[in-house]
Amino acid sequence: MKNLLKLHEAIAVVLLNKPKRTANTEEIAKEINKRGLYKRKDGKPLPAYQIMMRSKLNNGRYAYQFEYLKGDRVKLG
Repeated sequence: MKNLLKLHEAIAVVLLNKPKRTANTEEIAKEINKRGLYKRKDGKPLPAYQIMMRSKLNNGRYAYQFEYLKGDRVKLG
């Protein structure tokens, strides 16, 4: 089944409902998995490190959308 949302969109959906639009990567991954907002191709649950990779290490591709903070926290820009 094809995802309706891309991973960065699913992260944004979760952060829109958080206080100060900020949450740690573990919280974000749990919420995405619980709500079924994004499914990995291999069918495994989305890990927190994939949230970190998308928000921090993707060559700044999503720097306009996310700010990576101390304590593995991500803020919606």
